[in-house]
Amino acid sequence: MMKMIPVLLTTFIPAIIIAETHTLFIKQGTTLDASMGPHFKIPPASLGSFITLSMLVSLPIYDRLFVPAIRRYTNNPRGITLLKRMGIGFVMQIIIMVIACLAERKRLSVARENGIFGKGEKVPLTIFILLPQFALMGVADTFVEVAKIEFFYDQAPQGMKSMGSSYFTTSFAVGNFLSSFLLKTVSDVSKRHGHKGGWVLDNLNASHLDYYYALLAGLVFLNFLFFLVVAKFFVYNADISQAKVVVES
Repeated sequence: MMKMIPVLLTTFIPAIIIAETHTLFIKQGTTLDASMGPHFKIPPASLGSFITLSMLVSLPIYDRLFVPAIRRYTNNPRGITLLKRMGIGFVMQIIIMVIACLAERKRLSVARENGIFGKGEKVPLTIFILLPQFALMGVADTFVEVAKIEFFYDQAPQGMKSMGSSYFTTSFAVGNFLSSFLLKTVSDVSKRHGHKGGWVLDNLNASHLDYYYALLAGLVFLNFLFFLVVAKFFVYNADISQAKVVVES
């Protein structure tokens, strides 16, 4: 169990990103034009459903197309190792936060062009500008979250499988806590160093959420570098078993 702790540590920052999809991403949507045609408006909270839909589409594609294709070259029943799958998801999360940053800059630009600075004022920009970051999060979850739960269960010792599975939920719990802590810390620090009220205010039209997203992209990138080091030195249980067989023979 101890050897999985470094891998567990690398999942905390990505879990922050997942927390933001259900908080700040949704809050962005409340400031945008939610119209779908002349008679219907999409509830901002329903944007989260695109994560699930994207995951439902990408999972069969991964299992039925990607795995058989890549298995020919790797001879791995899973196509690629679980840590490689996790790493691909981390890279996608970096891309997601860059896209979210650019979308927020566009939103702020349109808001300022139209003189919109007040809380609750709608920016004349479609809510679907946020769709790429939600849809890509579903694809990223196909890599990160599925690999994470398989990894912690598979690599836990016999008789401790439930403990291994608890690592999966632990990453979410810590990620949610860190999300709140980081948001409060960044708001306080940015407020003390020149930005009126801080980067993230209750009024997003007067905030600099794009700066915060850029910071998150940087943190995920640094976490990915740490993950590469951890993955390089991690030895899978199957590799240990094979080594024992060779020694005994």
